[in-house]
Amino acid sequence: MAAETEIGESAPVKKGIPKLFIIIGAAAIVVLLGGAGLFFFLSSGSASADAEHAAAADSHGATAAAAHTFIFNLPPMIVNLNNAGDSGAFMKLTVALEVANEAMMVEIQPRMAKVVDAFQVYLRELRKSDLEGSAGVYRLKEELLRRVNVAIYPSRVESILFKEILVQ
Repeated sequence: MAAETEIGESAPVKKGIPKLFIIIGAAAIVVLLGGAGLFFFLSSGSASADAEHAAAADSHGATAAAAHTFIFNLPPMIVNLNNAGDSGAFMKLTVALEVANEAMMVEIQPRMAKVVDAFQVYLRELRKSDLEGSAGVYRLKEELLRRVNVAIYPSRVESILFKEILVQ
């Protein structure tokens, strides 16, 4: 009877050990595959960026590639925001336009009145809550970029640079 008890007690231990090894092995495989996937994902992103940077440096030279953008400063704009029942809120905004070359600056100069008008019309419809947080500022930047490119078409602005944003 003592032999049966020993056999009965040792049998569940043998069944539990393989399950434990299977679970540990599966977890290790998942971690290794996840790490390998992350490594390939990160290395492929930086490799393509490095290849683009190397191609730009080869065709134009490293210092010339950095010097290909020009900044076009707009005058500061002060607009009343859409108050929707709140007290009068206003925004002071100073923007610069990044353009590809100096010839583009000359092309867009006569159309600056259209750009300022497009900005003013859009900015007056904004509410103070539209500008809260980094997401609000990002949406503002993207919308201003879209509007400036529509106003100066077929010329193109590369990006909008905020020099000053004040909302009160």
